[in-house]
Amino acid sequence: MLKSLFLNCTLLAAFAGSAAAQTISNEIKTRVDTVITKAYESASAQFPCKLGSGGSPKMLRWQGIGKCLNYANDRVDWEEISQQLQSIRKDFRLQLNEILDLAESSLSAHALPYDKVFIVKQTKALLPLSSSLLKFLPDESLQGLPVFDKSGKVVGTFSGLYAFEKSGEITGNRSRLALFQYTDSKGTVHPSPERLLLDSFGVPWKDAASQPGFRLPSNKIILK
Repeated sequence: MLKSLFLNCTLLAAFAGSAAAQTISNEIKTRVDTVITKAYESASAQFPCKLGSGGSPKMLRWQGIGKCLNYANDRVDWEEISQQLQSIRKDFRLQLNEILDLAESSLSAHALPYDKVFIVKQTKALLPLSSSLLKFLPDESLQGLPVFDKSGKVVGTFSGLYAFEKSGEITGNRSRLALFQYTDSKGTVHPSPERLLLDSFGVPWKDAASQPGFRLPSNKIILK
């Protein structure tokens, strides 16, 4: 009987410990989500942005996309965001990779669909795969959509992002560009043929509109 009682007490203690750990985990996630949500509120303060189109086939203006998304990112007080995340890390004694993983997960979860970011009248237009657009594109977005070149020809289907690093000719500083790849009808994967993407390629707006499009990057989060 004593052995059974001891076993029951051990099980109850283990269950209580597990429940407490889950409660703490949920609290951490909630606090991180609150910080990231405020970042998105700041970024989206002037959304949606109106986009014009032009050319043949119709392509949405890459200049308007770049202005809209870069300004949105700049509206975020990244120093304050970093301080709040640092505070959470300190309160719960988290490792650096743990708090960064939570922030990355929250940034992806709160990514905004394109129809919340842009107002588009020409719904049959193409959304240009410009450098500015790709910089904020969630990894899982636009997968499998047809990719058109500037002449209106389908070259393949969108197959994800990859990064390209380059050095400045004068300063020597290294920077990372977000590029895309596509798969042709034979199943061959091709990288972006151009390094500076403006409106050379696009995907149909009507197919992209409901997909996650604007994800705040984490490169400005600085933790100690």
